[in-house]
Amino acid sequence: MKALLAICLFVTASFAWATEGGMPQGSGSATVQGKVIKLKNVDNFTYLLLNTDRGEIWAAVIKAPVKKGDTVTIENVTVMENFTSKSLNQTFKMILFGKLGGASVGPAASSTLGNSFSIIPRKNLETINSAPVAAAVGPNSMKVVDVVNKAAALKGKPVVVRGRVVKYNAEIMGVNWIHLQDGSGSAAGGSNDILVTTSATAMIGDVVTVKGIVATDKDFGAGYSYKVLVEKATLQK
Repeated sequence: MKALLAICLFVTASFAWATEGGMPQGSGSATVQGKVIKLKNVDNFTYLLLNTDRGEIWAAVIKAPVKKGDTVTIENVTVMENFTSKSLNQTFKMILFGKLGGASVGPAASSTLGNSFSIIPRKNLETINSAPVAAAVGPNSMKVVDVVNKAAALKGKPVVVRGRVVKYNAEIMGVNWIHLQDGSGSAAGGSNDILVTTSATAMIGDVVTVKGIVATDKDFGAGYSYKVLVEKATLQK
């Protein structure tokens, strides 16, 4: 308990919250390093129990190919107390959220993918409004399901899609990676989600309209391949 309190005080000192219950205004500089002694993967996140020089502490990062026994560094740490993961049906008295950096996790995890972390509101990070989003209007406007299902015919053509940001990885290979859903399509069939690459920024939960070019059968290596995505997109909130 003393170890947990010590690390909580150490990290919390690096942050200033704009308002009670608000979100971090920028990133902190604190880092925590430890050996992974337990891990749990859910849709968007990897939960890690770390053995640190201050004792055992839970942390979470954007889903990454980390394995038990790896030594990892969590950067830009944000502390959350009494956080409940609905996916795990588990409440963490204290947990650190941040960016996975400086990791000894093998070639897959040390690649340019899977390492970024979006600053997320101080709330249950897995609770994202799943209500349907009204479609964009105007030329080339389409629902997510239509872009996915008509990818072959749309290859190289512009589309406009309006949806909710359900996953966000920043500054990977020079662009930001956004997953959009609008309530259309099937999760089982993979037609409910579209990847968008853009230089614009967004937050998980934002409803945005993107305009970009459809690409198909993209393989970025390290196990990251996509049958369809929207590239070079501009973004409007």
